[in-house]
Amino acid sequence: MTKRIIVGTRGSRLALVQTRIVTDRIMKLFPDAGVTVTKVVTRGDRDRSLKMDFAEQDGVFIRELEAALLDGRIDMAVHSLKDVPTEIPAGCQLAAVLERDDPRDVLITNGETLAGLRPRGRIGTSSSRRSVQLANLRPDLIMSPIRGNVDTRVRKVLDGEYDGVVLAAAGLARLGWQNKITDYLPLEDFLPAVGQAALVIETRANDPDMQPIVSGINHPPTWESVAAERAFLLAVGGGCTAPIAALATVEGHSLRIDGMVASVRTRQVLRAVQVGAPEQAEETGRNLARRLLGMGAASFIAEAKTC
Repeated sequence: MTKRIIVGTRGSRLALVQTRIVTDRIMKLFPDAGVTVTKVVTRGDRDRSLKMDFAEQDGVFIRELEAALLDGRIDMAVHSLKDVPTEIPAGCQLAAVLERDDPRDVLITNGETLAGLRPRGRIGTSSSRRSVQLANLRPDLIMSPIRGNVDTRVRKVLDGEYDGVVLAAAGLARLGWQNKITDYLPLEDFLPAVGQAALVIETRANDPDMQPIVSGINHPPTWESVAAERAFLLAVGGGCTAPIAALATVEGHSLRIDGMVASVRTRQVLRAVQVGAPEQAEETGRNLARRLLGMGAASFIAEAKTC
């Protein structure tokens, strides 16, 4: 392969590291390919006033990258999958995912574990999903909005502005900052965002030049897992700030998806598990959504849409 591949990415430190992971994988499989990285500034990078739950669902971290794809300025874009809405613009497609890293959330403090934090300690998070699950573990803590890149958020804890901050384990690991993690939040109590810890490659739909590349770097078990999660999210109909979480895993011939929908007002949490075949990943995700909606999640979704 001799085609020059232009890869688009956001300009944050983490985004550039994640893009390097993808481009290194491409160069390993296709050493004759020329790869160029182009930084694109997105609305989410410019507008610091946006709520993070809205930002993730509305695609404000990726829309400019998709525009660059459609007008031919780039050949592929690298995203954190949790930033990608369930609906993709016509002419674009999610073409591949790399093998998922650690999906857990983590706590960064000045040394205290979650159990050891002082009462009424201030925890930085702008995610309703994280806030609700934290409140169920430590109802005495105060959840405070926080913005900025990973390094900015960590610095705010070290400077004493917050007692702690919740971040994704995968992002810290990619930056080589595992030593900053104080506490890993267990999946039994703390489900991640849909697609968390997975890197996705978006291309123009049916681009024949990109097809062999994305086929070579795609990780099928992760692809099936995130397909189930995204189908669940779409079917459950998440609102503007609805706390929704899901994690699917594939083991052998079985796919298991654990999902959660919670109330932003009462902090009540509903969880359920659905098992199916990997080749029926999307249907398994939709079945889980139907179960949770039948358990009362529909009222939580309607409640969030009034926010």
